[in-house]
Amino acid sequence: MSADRSARAPIDLSTGRILLFWAPLAATWLMMAFEGPFLAAVVARLPEPTIGLAAYGVSIAIAVLVESPVIMLLSAATALVEDAVSYRRLRGFANGLNALSTGLLLLVLIPGIGDFLFGTVLGLPEQVSRLTYGALWWFLPWPAAIGYRRFVQGVLIRSGKTRLVAYGTVIRLAGMSGGAIALATLTDLPGASVGAAALSTGVVIEALVARWMARDAINGLLAASDPAAGVATISEGLGYREIATFYYPLALTSLIGLAIQPMLTFFMGRGVEPVVSLAVFPVVGSLAFMFRAIGLSFQDAVIALLGSNGEGYREISRFAFGLGLLITAILAAIAFTPLSAVWFQTVSGLSPELARYATTAARALGPVPFLGVWLSLQRGVLMRNRRTRPITYATAVEIATVAAVFVIVGRGLGWTGVTAAFTAVTGGRVTANLYMLTKTRRALLGAKSPEARTVGD
Repeated sequence: MSADRSARAPIDLSTGRILLFWAPLAATWLMMAFEGPFLAAVVARLPEPTIGLAAYGVSIAIAVLVESPVIMLLSAATALVEDAVSYRRLRGFANGLNALSTGLLLLVLIPGIGDFLFGTVLGLPEQVSRLTYGALWWFLPWPAAIGYRRFVQGVLIRSGKTRLVAYGTVIRLAGMSGGAIALATLTDLPGASVGAAALSTGVVIEALVARWMARDAINGLLAASDPAAGVATISEGLGYREIATFYYPLALTSLIGLAIQPMLTFFMGRGVEPVVSLAVFPVVGSLAFMFRAIGLSFQDAVIALLGSNGEGYREISRFAFGLGLLITAILAAIAFTPLSAVWFQTVSGLSPELARYATTAARALGPVPFLGVWLSLQRGVLMRNRRTRPITYATAVEIATVAAVFVIVGRGLGWTGVTAAFTAVTGGRVTANLYMLTKTRRALLGAKSPEARTVGD
């Protein structure tokens, strides 16, 4: 195996080539983003929809925060898995993270800890707190299934099999939607538990399917560079310490970034019109995630296509600029035209009053789709060059800005909680992008030097 396999360059990085490689990843994320609006619509049509949506939103916020240690396994596998040694070591590392995440969720489910978290820390109304606790039990398989699935999908992306990633997500959506409809029609489970159980079902199915689809890619890695067979490997220097050095800033980035949603939940619970804000937040958040997902999917394409010396940056950045403008225009068309009523009332099932709050909050998201694509471009460049610490610092700057902006407009100006929350999200995304500009430029300028490949720099 060539030592330059990790570069995947030079290749023809025309717009069409980038599109063909990235499109299945975008489809995967968009299909995952569909889960939120679909399940919110299901919950909104069950008894006590306002309370159900509020509990569903809080339970998702906690479940996603708990899974934060495993979120970056896909990008880590894409960047680091090169042969049998790196595959086995990252797999062992991933298994440890999966166990850790599951343990964190079990800790939250201890009655005394859960009561303190839901009632004292988040300040949830008693009924919302009770439904949230019930829903979190259904999320118990979620962290490990997410972690294992993302590790295996990283191997698929590394081998160029991005279409298989999308096929697995189709199967996940089928399991999720089928489970949601069955639970909603055949049981009397509360809406928050219906949503949580459906999500867990889909993720577990996808993890099993992804492993089956990746069998040839994994077998190829093991056969091509197996130390037991006396074949030389190219990852002997990639031990668990090096993996941890590379991954720790990424895990911290996920933890800090995912803390934004629980933090905003905390603020909204003590802000103007708390129950309405908590009910609307997951609906608007699901719409926002559909556009944010496009940016997130682009990150792994950047890692795979950039090249070891950054030779593909010009073409990739040009593609990112056009993509960001396009999806920003689409969100604006929904938020600022009569399409908002179609989306929030007809599709999402909100009442006209709740839809009014949702529309105002969605308008606050303005440039977020473009900023998400550009931030993913910058993160991809840094990860490709194994410089992960600046990503953590940028995320810390982002969450600090989110908190400050919410206090200013939510507390100081008295804005409705959900509108203040998404205004704060926009402000945070702006500052993160600005912080990353110089870091990305330095990574590109140093890409040809040996120091640029220092893990964790």
